[in-house]
Amino acid sequence: MEKTERTALAEGLRALLDEGLPLVSNLSNAAAYLYAALDGVNWAGFYLAKEETLFLGPFCGLPACTCIPFSRGVCGAAAREKRTQLVPDVHAFAGHIACDAASRSEVVTPLVRGGAVLGVLDVDSPHAGRFSQEDAQALAECAALLAALPGWGQALV
Repeated sequence: MEKTERTALAEGLRALLDEGLPLVSNLSNAAAYLYAALDGVNWAGFYLAKEETLFLGPFCGLPACTCIPFSRGVCGAAAREKRTQLVPDVHAFAGHIACDAASRSEVVTPLVRGGAVLGVLDVDSPHAGRFSQEDAQALAECAALLAALPGWGQALV
């Protein structure tokens, strides 16, 4: 993904977000936007943190795992380590949770504000090696925009 495409992804998301809407509405539109804007993906969405567990939030794609402890999988690693996980081949990731057997690569970036993990943004692809470091950076920029939205203090999970 070129720098202009990275910038365009975050700018497109920024234009879509509305701080006057409930957080769940913004996350729902963000999931739909990312799913449509990124080629070669089969899932895009959010897991929302409560204590040391991630609960399924708004997403696009097939039904998914409903809760993931911070101690398991790519999403758990992103939340636990508070850093983006770029996984070119999910079958090579120890402890990968296969919510959709078709997924082959994944990028998960945490949503962090004030040092607290609010959740994770998870994007999967049926193609091995689909995501680049530039994709991961673009999604991290999107996650930062979402983490800055109001409404995270309200109970979503």
